[in-house]
Amino acid sequence: MTDIAMIEAAATRAAGVVRRTPLLNAPLLDAMAGRPVWLKAEVLQHTGSFKFRGAWAAISALDPQTRARGVLAYSSGNHAQGVARAAQLHGIPATILMPADAPRLKIENTRAYGAEVVLYDRAGGEDRNVIGARLCKDRGLTLIKPFDNAQVIAGQGTCGLEIAEQAEAVGIRGATVLTCCGGGGLTSGIALALEARAPTMTVRPVEPEGFDDTARSLAAGTIQRNTGPEAGFCDAILTPQPGEITFPVMQRLCGPGIVVTEDQVRAAMRAAFDRLKLVLEPGGAVALAAALFHGEVLDDGPVIALASGGNVDADTFASVLTAT
Repeated sequence: MTDIAMIEAAATRAAGVVRRTPLLNAPLLDAMAGRPVWLKAEVLQHTGSFKFRGAWAAISALDPQTRARGVLAYSSGNHAQGVARAAQLHGIPATILMPADAPRLKIENTRAYGAEVVLYDRAGGEDRNVIGARLCKDRGLTLIKPFDNAQVIAGQGTCGLEIAEQAEAVGIRGATVLTCCGGGGLTSGIALALEARAPTMTVRPVEPEGFDDTARSLAAGTIQRNTGPEAGFCDAILTPQPGEITFPVMQRLCGPGIVVTEDQVRAAMRAAFDRLKLVLEPGGAVALAAALFHGEVLDDGPVIALASGGNVDADTFASVLTAT
């Protein structure tokens, strides 16, 4: 299981490679939310999302012989790009399984980082696990899971270490930390880091409407599963259920989940661009949407929202900005 020592070790391995992203504030966002709102701008991380942290942590922790044979990942885009770039920096091969209906930009960027992209028909029922198992066996690759991997969680936890340090530097002693949540790797890693370094902060996972498996799981006390396809506006965080590793951490350390609508996500994307000139993809904007539109369920005091990714197609982003 991931612990603070593993997170700190991941931070040591990340030094000089993983970017320390800024904690940003805009008075006009504060006015919209009715409280201080700070954004942890992981959109400025390598590959445009926090996923590079976990990918670097997991690949750098492999023994050299295993690492040299290469890695495999499956992802709709952000984990794909993070693993591809981390593998490229290590000089090892990466094979990435991506759904054929993933955003074009994410497929193109993954290939540009040097990975072999294998597309599968998600809508038609092809099973990425079957394809991935065959590739691992045939090529001797190591699977880097997107969230249910102790080293990946440790890498995401380095973001929590930064939040603790940056919040203290600007005088924040307690806050609600809102995380964009798919399988829970980012949420559980940050929660573990803050438990050790800023225990007065409370982590709340945020999900899009229709994909609220984490919120339902936390409410029920057992893992709940989404039954629909893993496709929708917030593609980066659409997972069928919380992870077997991540859920116990979230259950122990996190407050109740928050669910936002697509319209709220679009408004948050516009607000981030208008007020901070940040480009957020839909899945990377759900935490800000909760900060802006769900204040009634938040504790009093400041909010720190993860701006977790910015890999959005130009046409999609333009349609959001021009919507009335």
